[in-house]
Amino acid sequence: MIVTVTMNPSIDISYPLAVLNLDTVNRTNQVSKTAGGKGLNVTRVIHDLKGDVLATGVLGGFHGAFIAEELKRAGIKHNFTAIREESRDSIAILHEGNQTEILEAGPTVSKEEQEAFLGNFKEVIKNAEIVTVSGSLAKGFPSNFYGELVQLTEEQSVKILVDTSGENLKQLLVGEHKPFLIKPNLEELEGLLGQDFSIDNLDELCAALNQTIFDGVEWIVVSLGKAGALAKYQDSFYQVTIPTIKAVNPVGSGDATIGGFAYGLSQQLTPIELLKLCMATGMANAQEERTGHVDPKNVQAHIEEIIVKKIEL
Repeated sequence: MIVTVTMNPSIDISYPLAVLNLDTVNRTNQVSKTAGGKGLNVTRVIHDLKGDVLATGVLGGFHGAFIAEELKRAGIKHNFTAIREESRDSIAILHEGNQTEILEAGPTVSKEEQEAFLGNFKEVIKNAEIVTVSGSLAKGFPSNFYGELVQLTEEQSVKILVDTSGENLKQLLVGEHKPFLIKPNLEELEGLLGQDFSIDNLDELCAALNQTIFDGVEWIVVSLGKAGALAKYQDSFYQVTIPTIKAVNPVGSGDATIGGFAYGLSQQLTPIELLKLCMATGMANAQEERTGHVDPKNVQAHIEEIIVKKIEL
């Protein structure tokens, strides 16, 4: 089983408008409300691939009840820890070819609620072989909290894939316990290491991934957008080249990449097969109107077009 973790889920609300008029009333009859958060995007992709997946994290209030009901309606297993404060809304206004977002900070999770989640997490990972952790932490959590999850999965011999950024990623990498995989994009890698990179200089990128801060991390997948990805597995480097596609909604494609990788791990794929699958799911997500969904037929078609080349240094 794959367990997905979302520590600050939301209701994603989308308002399409022909024109956004400021300082007056805007009306629409095409509102969309879905269970959101990076980890739940991962969950839905694994579910679309027919993987055995369970979602966990923290949920609170009427918003939390809505998210849980949405997952139930989709037939997705979930086991969240209840918190007192309300889960957040994330609002996207789609207008004139633009996307204006209003993102709430979300609830503050108390120490007692954090301990309750950790107790629940220890139970759900007893039946897991893979755990994914995605996105930001809700307020109240220490920045090294993901390190605690890594330690708990390590104790259970469970592989953990962590997709986060900023201080959360830095604290994870300087900690004693290392994740099985991290997936920074180029901008996040630059922020972490304090240096600029070019996708035209792969040797420099490979050298950066050999820095001691990454010691103990089995897999590093650096997303390069339309240029594909650069990946490091143990001591080997791979360049992943992807075909050009017409994107409908690219939001959540990074999450779909994690979902594809986790599913591929559960199927015991080889490193090259893993990279092809995870990039194919990211591409397939971009072709769907709904965030965090893939058509398995599209995934398979993309796999056949993706090129993975081992880099000889």
